[in-house]
Amino acid sequence: MKFLVINGPNLNMLGIREPDKYGKESYDALLDKISAHCKNHGLKVEFYQSNHEGALVDRIQQAYFEGVDAIVINPGAYTHTSIALLDAVKAVGIPTAEVHISKVEEREDFRQVSYIRAACCFTVTGHGTDGYLEAIDFLRGKLKDRDEG
Repeated sequence: MKFLVINGPNLNMLGIREPDKYGKESYDALLDKISAHCKNHGLKVEFYQSNHEGALVDRIQQAYFEGVDAIVINPGAYTHTSIALLDAVKAVGIPTAEVHISKVEEREDFRQVSYIRAACCFTVTGHGTDGYLEAIDFLRGKLKDRDEG
């Protein structure tokens, strides 16, 4: 199984940006954690991060042509503003999980809307960076069930 983990704006600043909300773990440490988890489960994983909405849309579309089995995405602030990301995930039809490190439902009013959620089969919020691992495990189970069914 081939997974793509996509991170949106400012996720590259983990450990620096508001550590009280996002923790002190660096972006590189997050990638190492996910890589180790995927290796333990025999999964291939690739990472992509951009602060630019169009680049994120392009990467989602590219995943379709590469035969990616599942996407884990933390769209960052684009969660609350981007219909383009929603449309891209719907267009490719790849099982996708939405991840947020902080508990967005307890934050500012403008963070209560997630456009991309309508195209996702799983959402995890407020579990820190372990939420990425939960999303991978969920998608792995979903793909396994699909392949066995």
